[in-house]
Amino acid sequence: MRVGFIGLGNMGRPMALNLIKKGHELVVNDVIPAAVDELVKAGARAGATPAAVAGQVEVLITMLPNAAIVASVMTGENGVLAGARPGLVVVDMSSVGPGDSRKMAALAAQKQVAYLDAPVSGGVTGAAAGKLTIMAGGSREDFLKVKPVLECMGEKIYHVGDVGAGDAVKIVNNLLLGINMAAVAEALVLGIKAGLKPEVMLEIIGNSSGQSYAFKAKVPNFILPGRFEPGFAIDLQAKDLDLALQTARENDVPLMLGSLARQVFALARARGLGGQDIAAVIKVWEEATGAEVRYDPQG
Repeated sequence: MRVGFIGLGNMGRPMALNLIKKGHELVVNDVIPAAVDELVKAGARAGATPAAVAGQVEVLITMLPNAAIVASVMTGENGVLAGARPGLVVVDMSSVGPGDSRKMAALAAQKQVAYLDAPVSGGVTGAAAGKLTIMAGGSREDFLKVKPVLECMGEKIYHVGDVGAGDAVKIVNNLLLGINMAAVAEALVLGIKAGLKPEVMLEIIGNSSGQSYAFKAKVPNFILPGRFEPGFAIDLQAKDLDLALQTARENDVPLMLGSLARQVFALARARGLGGQDIAAVIKVWEEATGAEVRYDPQG
């Protein structure tokens, strides 16, 4: 199948490479020429503009930083919809709000172009391995049409509802992750100040009701050894919490814990921690209290 791919950043690049490895003809576009050159060397063809890509392919994937850029790529003078032929299926794999995807889908429909939102989970490691979790929203017919393409990039592929549903389920998931990570950080520092050893908390909480993905994945692998290279960066978690708050406003849902978590991550970013893993949010409490949650099993 001839596939277009627009957005060759940290996530898009390995995803596009996996499509080439699986035998798809790929036409690519990115604002950074070097990113396009790398994919061309791997076997892709370059499209000069999003419109040029759209005019050559059956399925077009976008993997872009935010909703404003998605809108520009889709609706600009040389955007996807300017060059799209009827029957094209656009799959936006960016992390944006459900309302943003529904607006794009409505504009696409005017051009007889199908539109799905299909955000991912699994980070750069999952993208490189082709083992992402992909949550797609759109018509089931369109989903089934592009599922073989999605399977080249992901291991767990879900059709979760109409357009916007993929964005919504990712937002809900990452809202919980952000709240849980802030709670883990706060609780661990309290434990240290109350005289507990980190290894004791790791053992007991890891086998008790306070356990969570944030605790299991982030405490032993990031916090205790003091290694905070992402992973999943604080900047990205803050963006996802912003999307959750945006979606809450659009649906008149109070998001009290989400709002507090967003302020915690804002503090972390203000301290220059935005590029570090979300586990580094613990430094907000460590700096405030003078405590440090570290454990060297060799020490």
